[in-house]
Parts: sequence; C-alpha cells; structure tokens
Amino acid sequence: MFFITCLKIISVILAIVGVSFSIPLAVAFYYGESSVYLSFIVPGAISIVLFAVIFLCTRRIKFHLSIKQTFAVVALSWIAASFMGSFPLYFSGCYPEYTNAFFESVSGFTTTGCTVCNDVESLPRSINMWRCLTHWLGGMGIVTLTVALLPLLGVGGFQLIKAETTGPEKGKVTARITTTAKILWLIYAGFTLLETLLLMACGMDFVEALSHGFSTLGTGGFSTRNSSIGAFNSVGIDVVITVFMFIAGVNFSLFFYLITRKFQDIFTNSEFKAYLLIVFVTVLVITFFLLPVYHSFGTSLRYSAFQVMALVTTTGFGTADYILWPAATQFFLFILFFIGGSSGSTSGGVKVIRWVVLGKQLGNETKKMLHPHGVFTIRLNGKPGRDDIVFNVTSFMFLYLILVMITTFFGCLGNLDLTTSFTGALSIVGNVGPAFGNLGPSNNFSMVPEFVKWWYCFAMIAGRLELYTLVIFFVPSFWKNR
Repeated sequence: MFFITCLKIISVILAIVGVSFSIPLAVAFYYGESSVYLSFIVPGAISIVLFAVIFLCTRRIKFHLSIKQTFAVVALSWIAASFMGSFPLYFSGCYPEYTNAFFESVSGFTTTGCTVCNDVESLPRSINMWRCLTHWLGGMGIVTLTVALLPLLGVGGFQLIKAETTGPEKGKVTARITTTAKILWLIYAGFTLLETLLLMACGMDFVEALSHGFSTLGTGGFSTRNSSIGAFNSVGIDVVITVFMFIAGVNFSLFFYLITRKFQDIFTNSEFKAYLLIVFVTVLVITFFLLPVYHSFGTSLRYSAFQVMALVTTTGFGTADYILWPAATQFFLFILFFIGGSSGSTSGGVKVIRWVVLGKQLGNETKKMLHPHGVFTIRLNGKPGRDDIVFNVTSFMFLYLILVMITTFFGCLGNLDLTTSFTGALSIVGNVGPAFGNLGPSNNFSMVPEFVKWWYCFAMIAGRLELYTLVIFFVPSFWKNR
C-alpha cells in the first residue's frame, strides 16, 4: 500500500512538472527554437500519461501516510522532480554531461541558484525560462502546490507540507490545509505577476521580466544574463528586484494577515521585527563602508541594499562583485550566509527565527546565573514560548553545522581551497548560490569535480528540506518497525 501511495503522489508531482514544461515550450515556439521542442514535449507527455494510468488504476484506493512514510514521500518527490527537470537541459544538448544537467536542476528546484553554465546568454531563451521556472516551483514547494491543486491529497496533506515547509514551527493560516496552500500560492503568484509588470515598465522584455520574477520570488538567483542583474545597469530594475527580494524573505503567512487586516499579528511577530532590524543595520553599515568606493551615498545604498537582500534571502543575484569590495563589507556579507530569511518564506539558510530563539535563550541562561532559582521562558510574538522549540532549534543547528563540515570536507577532497570549500558548503547547504574564493559571484560551479557535484546535490536537497526530511534516512531506527 505504501508503494502505491508513494507512486501515486510522485506521479502527480511529475505531471505538474511536465505540465510546467508548457511555459518554456511556448517560449520556444514563439522564438522558433525548434531544436528544443522534443526536449520538453516527450518527457512532459510521458509524465502526463504515466499520471493518468496510475490515477485510473488507483482512483478507488484510499490511503493514509504514517510519519515515516511522509518523510519518504516528500524526499522522493523532490528527487523525482529534480530528475524530471533535468531532462530538457540534457536532451536539448545545452548540458551535454548528465551530472551538470542534474546539478542545474537540483540547484533550480532547491532555489540555490548555483550554475555550472559558463555562458547562460548562449542558451535558448526557453531553456533559460525553464531554469528560472524551477526556482518558482521549488520556492513555495512542489508538494505544497500538489496539496493545493489536488484535494485527493487532503488526507495527510498537513504532514506532507510540514515535511517540506521551512522553519521550526509549522501551522495553518486557515482551518483547512488545502485552503492554506491555495492562499499561499495565490499570494505568491500575485507578487510574481506584479514584479513582472514592474520589470517590464523598467525596460525588460516580457520573457526576461517573467524569468526574473520567477527567480526573485523563488529566491533562487538564476538569471538570463552572464553578469546577472548587473548586466541591465538600471537603477529601476535594481530597486524593483531589491524590494521583491525583501518580500520573498518574509513569512508569507504575514501577507495573509495583512489581507485579512490582522495587523496585530504582524506587529507582534518576533521574527519579522528581527528580520527588519538585520536588514536595516546591515544595509546601513555596508553603505558606509562603500562610500570610498562609489563616492555617493545614493549609489552606495543601491549596491549595498541589493547585495544584502540577495544574500540574506539567499536569492544570490548580483549587481557587483563583492569580492572586490573592502574587507569590512565582505565580513558583514559573510555573516549573512549564517542567517537566511524568515521561516515560511521561500528563502533558505538557518532562518531568522532560530537566531531569535537562541538569542532569547542566551538571555535566559544569563538571568539564571544571577537568579539560580528563577523560572524563565522565552517569549515569541508577545507570548510565552515553549521549551521544545529551544530543543528543536539547538538540534537543528548542530545538524546544520555537521552537514556544513562534511560538505566542506568534500570540497577539500575536490582540491578546492579551504575558503572556497567552507563558504561553498555554507552556500550549498543554505541554498544561497554564490560564495567566496573561487566560487564568488564572478565564477560558477563548473570547475567543481563530478563526485563533489553529486554530494552538493544531496546537500542542496537536504538544506531545502530543512535537513531532517532527508538525513533521517541515515538513522538506523527509521528502518525499524516499518
């Protein structure tokens, strides 16, 4: 029964990816890119037929997922989607080596944005559209989209979304999880459309505007230009993308509260206040250090705000090579690799809420030293917190650092220097994109050895699924009493 259930859900996800091929396929038809037609049509058609056959054969079967099975389904769904997404890249001939095609697909769906392509401008526009679209599908979550579209997954739907959603606490903004998923995706799509229109108003054509809208709201970072957003050299485009990167780094539940006029839930949100503070202080400090470089407060603010938002939200876009900036600015940008955006956003990284919890717990431990018999608890969103969230955060941080260390070691095995290996590991596990050293914003991951790329693929998926969903397969007890 588990095999049938797993097969059914994965077939749905593959069909959704296959249907998504219609967007880049339309671009290919419009621009006459006949060489890539079959690369989208054949795998897309196969996925839809496969779904139809499996659905018809299992339509009368009701299923229920245990917690173990939920983890397995979500992890396998992301792996399957990544394989499916690699087919157009590989069969089009744009990525002749399958390792590179799979790496690019995983990087897209996990919204990491690390590329192995040395010249993205030489790619067909349809392929570039697909690369950016993978960010959008993976940003809010392909399993969440599946739950939103298909009520048949209502049973166990909340468990599926919990296994995919980022942050230490998962909740519903409405009573029904399918309604919650639909609302979040509608907000997500609405922001994407708005950004696309604004980018067109700033001079981008429709295809590039939509592509960058997908990348921005998905906090991915794939671009249609080799020099990323810096290639457009437009203040307007920089401002629009900076604003929408900030939006994408906010917990999307807060936008629902904004729409329903629950302003108190926004103003008392501990994570949102900390997110605002981090962004404001970092932008201001880096702007100050950039004044000797750009000799203008406005220009310094423009580049500072863009790069801060690109890294703290793990989008990874670039308008300048921060490796060439003063060391003080690089220090603050490096710190952002450890932070990430908000929980419930499309951002990667550790997440702001975890640092808020650790900071508050540090305050409590200090108070206990002064008042040994006192009872202290953390307060989140104006309410007393729970001890279990502290345990959750500390164990996550330990696991996160362990995975970063292992990934750093793999980089060293691939003959990358220590700086490149360590910052590359932070980038991969945190789904950031660019790093420092030889993996800075002016370089890419094409020079990474093949075996390291495969490990990076595992680390990217693990990081996107908040580690536990994938790492739990390596725990012996997971395989007992199934």
